[in-house]
Amino acid sequence: MFGFFNNKVFDKGWLPREEGHEIYYQQVGNPQGEPVLFFHGGPGGCCKLSHADYFNVKKQRIIMFDQRGSGQSKAEDTFVFNDTKRLLKDAKRLLDHLNIKDKITVAGVSWGSTLALLFAERYPNLVKELYVYSIFLANRDSMNWMLKDSSLFYPDLLEEIYSQSEGVNPYTYYAKLIFSEDLSSIQRAIKYMANYERILGRTDAQFEDTRIDNDTINSCRIALYYAANKYFLDDDEILKNADKIQDIPTFIFHNRLDMCCPLRGAWTLYRALNNAKIEIIADSGHGGKMLKKAVRKHF
Repeated sequence: MFGFFNNKVFDKGWLPREEGHEIYYQQVGNPQGEPVLFFHGGPGGCCKLSHADYFNVKKQRIIMFDQRGSGQSKAEDTFVFNDTKRLLKDAKRLLDHLNIKDKITVAGVSWGSTLALLFAERYPNLVKELYVYSIFLANRDSMNWMLKDSSLFYPDLLEEIYSQSEGVNPYTYYAKLIFSEDLSSIQRAIKYMANYERILGRTDAQFEDTRIDNDTINSCRIALYYAANKYFLDDDEILKNADKIQDIPTFIFHNRLDMCCPLRGAWTLYRALNNAKIEIIADSGHGGKMLKKAVRKHF
């Protein structure tokens, strides 16, 4: 029945409804393989078959889920009972649903690295090892990069973002726009604030009108909702609780020239842990084929 192991889904479904949310999950790889719990990026992203490219599908059972309100997960109201701690709770519920009781590998990319680290800090007894890539610590330093320090390279773009936000914190201002009923306001929020991180690192970076649909609007709403609420975390929450995961083997991968999430965050995490290794990829951008190849060779 499972004679061929590849990046096709061999199992999928939804967790029982809780707090108005039904969480979609899927499993890829070897059903009898070593379980890996994977957190996708975002906020507002979704799990994809291409995420299996980080792993060895012949040996590993990759467990993914769409976070609240995202992808194929269902919600009575996307933004009610939707916060970071509840995403971690959903991950634990998924493991219980799949009757996984032994320690497992936990992995995540970008915002998913944030969740993977937080999950390990909350449930250290469930985690055998951590694999985190394109690190995002969701702290003041991360937000300062987006709203301040990125002007070292993109002063023209950041000035445009601020010039339209009328002196209000851009995350707060554009979050208000994207939740309006006015399509032009929604388009402005996506064009300037939601898309800013996507163009960081490009030498031809400029704001462009892009075609949007309901999925894009929903994804960007979740992203700005979390950012405007400081990701529902205390500042430096991950680093302040690093002692809880000090001795969990942790493997960190980050591109040298990641302009979305600068390398400093990954290096700070590496220095905060006792049992961590870091691989700095000689590449630019937030992820990419070279980073995936570097991660996959460890499996």
